[in-house]
Amino acid sequence: MNANLFDIFRARFPKDLNAPFMTLQNGKVYTYGDLDAASARIANLLVRLNVKPGDRVTMQIEKSPQAVFFYLGCLRAGAVFLPLNTAYRADELDYFLEDAEPSLVLGDPNAGALAALCATRRIPHLLTLGADGGGTLMERSAGLSDKFETVQREPSDLAAILYSSGTTGKPKGVMLSHANLTANAEALHKAWTFGPADVLLHALPIFHTHGLFVAINTVLLNGTGMIFHAKYAADDVIADLPRATVFMGVPTYYVRLAAHPALTPELCKNIRLFLCGSAPLLDETFKSFAERAGREIVERYGMTEAGIITSADPDKPRRAGTVGWPLPGVTLRIADGDNRAMTQGETGEIQIKGPNLFGGYWRKPEKTAEDFTADGFFKTGDLAQLMPDGMVNIVGRAKDMMISGGFNVYPKEIEAVIDALPGVAESAVVGMPHPDFGEAGLAIVTLNPGAAALDVNAVRTALKDQLANYKVPKMIVMAEALPRNAMGKVQKNLLRATYRTEWDARMKETPL
Repeated sequence: MNANLFDIFRARFPKDLNAPFMTLQNGKVYTYGDLDAASARIANLLVRLNVKPGDRVTMQIEKSPQAVFFYLGCLRAGAVFLPLNTAYRADELDYFLEDAEPSLVLGDPNAGALAALCATRRIPHLLTLGADGGGTLMERSAGLSDKFETVQREPSDLAAILYSSGTTGKPKGVMLSHANLTANAEALHKAWTFGPADVLLHALPIFHTHGLFVAINTVLLNGTGMIFHAKYAADDVIADLPRATVFMGVPTYYVRLAAHPALTPELCKNIRLFLCGSAPLLDETFKSFAERAGREIVERYGMTEAGIITSADPDKPRRAGTVGWPLPGVTLRIADGDNRAMTQGETGEIQIKGPNLFGGYWRKPEKTAEDFTADGFFKTGDLAQLMPDGMVNIVGRAKDMMISGGFNVYPKEIEAVIDALPGVAESAVVGMPHPDFGEAGLAIVTLNPGAAALDVNAVRTALKDQLANYKVPKMIVMAEALPRNAMGKVQKNLLRATYRTEWDARMKETPL
């Protein structure tokens, strides 16, 4: 049997390939037949361009139906799919191209910087795809056969690499096999009881685990359709909720929906699941949304290295702050510093095993070994407790990371940019609670003795020039010194406490 994820999906396609797979906001419908034909033509193009099974193929483009077909075409050809955030800047992109060494890159037709990087890194092929579906990808694949025999893949063969930033600031390539992605899709399909009547309202980005592997893979495994939004906008989601049965979002989405005057139980009567993840969901958001929509949010917990790990049960009462039970096939323990299982109610690190768990970090065997225990559990770095009913309650993160609007943000990467500015002695970036994004960055900057005063706007400009916008701190303050403990480590907990009042006041004035 072929373990290729596409063949797993293909076996679940509806018998009538004229059934809708994707309905756009303008009413245009792409059927399962369209998906099958377009992905076949793209796979044929990849083969013609000498992209071999196991070769990495990188994509940095805006969300579109053709981008989804490209993902599926890569699977069919046996290539390793590598999506990148469209917000990444040139320096960030250069690292990914150097590290992954892709055989082909798919970029926006107007992305001159990406074209220059591909030339520098001697990437064999650069194709383009615009948000409107135009570009060389579709032009060059248009005349090719719409038939393609899916390449044979073993369960352990790589299907995708997704980059997840590390505490050193250097992103790590998370290697996900066909078996990993299949196992997670099957577990979610079962846990969320997807059926033939389900229609997903898709408003997430597709360069991220949530929008790509959680949302789209589950729909494909179910063989049903989705309403496909190019970008999230609360007005657009409100307009399409009556036509859907499932909605997936990050906390930011729910904050904005809860504030929308049109949100009512009547509007949401057809929605059986409001799913949320990728960032901490505040208690106030959980409660306010439930009050307005007449539906409670189903929280789940996951990460790039394992997809979804736990989920609340849609048929059981839910509590804000808890993320449910481990999915079928996932073994989860709460462990102490010596990797020993702790008793119920004690706080420790979440460690996991399961068929959904990645095989390791791309070309980083030392980091892979560091993040696994001797008995094969992955150390997530997240702190939690097991509740009396077995639910997992996330209480924090051991690793120095924040999640802003669903995206992982690592302070060291931001601090490195600030520290390189003229006159800066050092900086510290901490995550603070944000009413819209869940968390956002606060940067505290100190200057060298005698250095000229530094304009906060200049710091922000420098950051925006070098980093994706979601990484730029929402507030930047100047300080005489950073607090340290006896070992010389910056006490970020004290910084959070010191600036909390000022932060809260600033967020009330300009929360975005």
